[in-house]
Amino acid sequence: MKPTRVRHKNYQRTRPSIDYKKGVYLLPNILTSMSLFCGFYAIIATMQQNFVVGAWVIILAGVFDGLDGKVARMTHTTSRFGLEYDSLCDLVAFGVAPAVLSFGLILNQFGRVGWLAAFLFCACGAMRLARFNTLSSAVSGNYFQGMPIPGAAGILSASIIFLDHYQLGDKTFLSFFLIALIFCLAFLMVSTIRFRSFKTFNLNSRKPFSAVFIAILLIVVVAMEPETMLFCIGVLYITTAFVEYILSLTRRRQPSETTIEATEENK
Repeated sequence: MKPTRVRHKNYQRTRPSIDYKKGVYLLPNILTSMSLFCGFYAIIATMQQNFVVGAWVIILAGVFDGLDGKVARMTHTTSRFGLEYDSLCDLVAFGVAPAVLSFGLILNQFGRVGWLAAFLFCACGAMRLARFNTLSSAVSGNYFQGMPIPGAAGILSASIIFLDHYQLGDKTFLSFFLIALIFCLAFLMVSTIRFRSFKTFNLNSRKPFSAVFIAILLIVVVAMEPETMLFCIGVLYITTAFVEYILSLTRRRQPSETTIEATEENK
């Protein structure tokens, strides 16, 4: 006979204690909702064949995504709800929306390979967000492990705007360039390459006068030619990450080589 389980009358299943009566912080979650709205509108714009408008709206979603975290940290209104809500909105705005935009613009010509490439971008973005949520407390605030999904979506959108503005190449060139870019960005999101984070940049502290001048100059340059400058900023962001990654590998090899030489001398 199987032993019968005796369950105490006061037995209750353990559940996480969450006080829903406390409510949520309004300002950062409104900014997060604006990011979600931009991602949703980018999908609508893609369905209406307004691909460049959809790309611009995704970049605008990135602005709101950067503001909500900065505002939450400055006003001390960070919460677990805000973190989870931000991740869900990021998946729509920077995962689903760029994938739909790319497929509607050019990837539909590749058939199965095209929509699988769009799905790969979205899936890697989801895994990137899940890894960030689980490792956010263990990773340094100065760097991201893997390219952040807003950065990948922004670079993809900036590339579409850049190519459309200057009418570079024909449809064949655009097709192969975008599908190669999507595979590259998907790999970078799930890689272990470190990308710089600007979360620790403190706006409340005093800065030298030259920093204000450089910030104003950067705004003016981007405003004069945004189609070119946004693309160049994306290329510079990727290039900087690769250069720092190569330098870190070089620094790791140098101590090991000196250790090997020292052991050989002792022999």
